[in-house]
Amino acid sequence: MSYIKEYAQKMITAEEAAALVKSGDWVDYGWTTATPVAIDAALAARAEELENVNFRGGILMWTPEIFKVPNVKDHFTWNSWHMSGFERRAVKDGFCFYCPVKYSELPRYYRENIRHLNIAFFQVTPMDKHGFFNFGPNASHMMAVCEIADVVVVEVNENMPRCLGGFEEAIHISKVDYIVEGPNGAIAEMGAGAAPTEVDKAVAELIVEEIPNGACLQLGIGGMPNTVGSMIAESDLKDLGVHTEMYVDAFVDIAKAGKINGSKKTLDRGRQVYAFGAGTKKMYDYLDDNPECMSAPVDYTNSAKTVSQIDNFISINNAVDIDLYGQVNAESAGVKQISGAGGQLDFVLGAYLSNGGKSFICCSSTFTSRDGKMHSRIRPTLATGSTVTDTRANTHYVVTEFGKVCLKGMSTWQRAEALISLAHPDFRDELIKEAEKMQIWRRSNK
Repeated sequence: MSYIKEYAQKMITAEEAAALVKSGDWVDYGWTTATPVAIDAALAARAEELENVNFRGGILMWTPEIFKVPNVKDHFTWNSWHMSGFERRAVKDGFCFYCPVKYSELPRYYRENIRHLNIAFFQVTPMDKHGFFNFGPNASHMMAVCEIADVVVVEVNENMPRCLGGFEEAIHISKVDYIVEGPNGAIAEMGAGAAPTEVDKAVAELIVEEIPNGACLQLGIGGMPNTVGSMIAESDLKDLGVHTEMYVDAFVDIAKAGKINGSKKTLDRGRQVYAFGAGTKKMYDYLDDNPECMSAPVDYTNSAKTVSQIDNFISINNAVDIDLYGQVNAESAGVKQISGAGGQLDFVLGAYLSNGGKSFICCSSTFTSRDGKMHSRIRPTLATGSTVTDTRANTHYVVTEFGKVCLKGMSTWQRAEALISLAHPDFRDELIKEAEKMQIWRRSNK
């Protein structure tokens, strides 16, 4: 049978796809830009007929229609692998819950631990001449999802960028049960946020001076990593490579400035490797059909074993706060989940194993709460309920606008002294008093 004929036989409407869902089902909704649109609207229209339908997804870039139905928690539960602002708001409404994850292990979670899924709905590119639907900038864990799902339904969007890869970046029509032709809307965009602050710039300068020519970059999401990217684009650095979890706009700027060629990479030479991408149309256009960019599953991109094989690997990520032991919280504010663990620990571990590699945890020294009060991000201990994203034994470099320190090899008193030196001066005396109470204080520069 020709692929065109098979395509026609498998075509159904969004309403017919939604009708496949039964009460009690587990439904996968893809990932970031792949979250379905037409099927989502049709499923929301069926809400009153359904109860206890559990969804998995993550990093939502818009509010799904299933979130908007009356008494949503009586019908649907959302289980997030990594939370965005849309999901944080849903937590307050009582139907959204975080799934703790070490992102590099996510495909294995599906294949070995979850093992069974009723239906998978997600957006893809149009079918190519070989019968493949590309996952777009979402290779991540999508092949594992498809392998364990009873029913796979793809929603075709002609605007989805076709992201070339090495493996597990597309699904063949023979593995697809049904096809829905979606509304072909623009791919959701994620901006870089506000313009960089003076603090962002100060932190970025301290990191950029540590990056050698030929380094391989991983940038996390957020203002500071983006500021680092902007400074790299304007620097004299050359022959850089990319191997990252999330592809962001900053990489496009660095590449177009002629800084990226991957010529010094000791793995996937010449390729910019990533597990998923979320950014602006500029970035999607750059990824589309670009043979220099390699979309790959997250158990490859984030594996510490993979990262360790790449010399001079530079990992740059954010933190919410850090305690005097060097424990890093990058995902919660007390018991309030902000985002997720993602792959930060994966890259902290992998970068340190790399020959010449360094991982940087960066943050501003303070933040201001809604009541206008300033608080230190360097804390004696993490707040009750806050998550340890990176354990103290694994933290490498920590950077604020007041400097940078390498914690490797330091005892508890050395760590306390080093981290207090990164704190805002207004909080240092208080932190010293707390360190004395914790019996981890010994000033070396009396």
